[in-house]
Amino acid sequence: MPATGTWLARDRWENRYLVAAVVNDLLAIAACVLFGYGLGLGSEVPQFGHVAPGVGILAGCLLVAGLFVSRAWDVRVLGHGADEFSRMIRAVVIGAVALGLLGLAFEATAARPWVFGLMPAAGLLAGLGRLVLRRRLHHLRKAGRCSVPVLVVGADDAVSDLIERTLRDPRRGWTVTGVCLPTGASPEGESGIHGVPVLGDLDGVSDVARRRGHKVVAVCQGPGWTSRRLHQLSWELEDSEAELVVDPGLMEVTGPRLHVDPVDGLPLLRLTRPTFSGVAWIAKQLVDRVGACILLLVSAPALILIALVIKMDGGPVFFRQTRVGRHGREFRMFKFRSMIVDAEARLPALIDQNQGAGPLFKVRSDPRVTRVGAVLRRYSIDELPQLLNVLGGSMSLVGPRPPLPVEVATYGRAAQRRLLVRPGLTGLWQISGRSDLSWEESVRLDLRYVENWNLALDALILCKTIGAVIKPRGAY
Repeated sequence: MPATGTWLARDRWENRYLVAAVVNDLLAIAACVLFGYGLGLGSEVPQFGHVAPGVGILAGCLLVAGLFVSRAWDVRVLGHGADEFSRMIRAVVIGAVALGLLGLAFEATAARPWVFGLMPAAGLLAGLGRLVLRRRLHHLRKAGRCSVPVLVVGADDAVSDLIERTLRDPRRGWTVTGVCLPTGASPEGESGIHGVPVLGDLDGVSDVARRRGHKVVAVCQGPGWTSRRLHQLSWELEDSEAELVVDPGLMEVTGPRLHVDPVDGLPLLRLTRPTFSGVAWIAKQLVDRVGACILLLVSAPALILIALVIKMDGGPVFFRQTRVGRHGREFRMFKFRSMIVDAEARLPALIDQNQGAGPLFKVRSDPRVTRVGAVLRRYSIDELPQLLNVLGGSMSLVGPRPPLPVEVATYGRAAQRRLLVRPGLTGLWQISGRSDLSWEESVRLDLRYVENWNLALDALILCKTIGAVIKPRGAY
């Protein structure tokens, strides 16, 4: 809606966050430009026709233009989702390609270090700053601040499901403060839905939204909703501050797989198949191999020290276990040994103590875990040898959790889709609570990754993994 895009229609915290994001990006660009000049890279002044700008200044201007063109400062994507970083990546690519083409056209070799070094570095620095801002915003939202009041409309069960989802995801910033149901009244014997009051029926949605100051009207599935009625509601909300959000009925699918395909003026949502090929997929494989190699080299001293400590504790250093990879192919996964040598033989005696979700076996205070192993598990250090699997191609840096063959044997059709991609060293499962999650929740997170995979999502998960390791919720 037009009103939600204006400066005055936004809350004060939204304007402050937008200003902080813009300042962060400009400071990152300015820092890299100054660094380039400090290295002497900006002293050359290439001749672009009859114009002779400093190449560093031109690179900075092109990055700013790229951020503007890619709508990286759109308040609707700031602070949540992978689309924010997708747009930043697009902005860096636009700026670098533009400078590269100018350098190629006018044979200006001074542009090369900026295109291949300093401009990507500026994008990376800006992205790190955005992560810091996002982390601060999420902290405030968990404390009940910087949220958006939401009015949810639809059938009782659909409204209840959306409220539960907003409660599970406080970082999104949605606070449901009212609902409108077909009957206009709460279910029998209840005062509301999950404590949220019923404010009216489907005919009074626009009046309720205006009177109560809701910023989002979320329409869920329910009886009585037709395209004509939705059109009428959108027209009624045009002069208000409320943004209309409609559930299309396509669960957990977003981004490039959804397309608007009109038929005689009727907009239909077309859902394409997930693709695991092409340039982006090749880039993922390249990032996996190069990233694993770099991480192994950087962490080699620590890995050797950990191996010595485990060896002093007695037994082998590594634990090898058969796991299931992409398309059901089995492979041997490496981990630092965190349990006693005969841990597998003692498993049957602990079956009654299983606290794992679904087919997973987990015991919070597993007696088989060694003292050294408890520390390794708490901070996921025992999983570092899986970098060898990533280097060998059986795993990826980011992906679903690598399952055991006995787990795969119990998979239903939905869970089988986890095997469309390589399992990962980290993933949505690890950054969202790990062993504290229910089986259904862990499957849902893995399917969300499979259905919506992109490079920006991978980058976001890798960055959030650092926080998950520092605060190891669900790691045991």
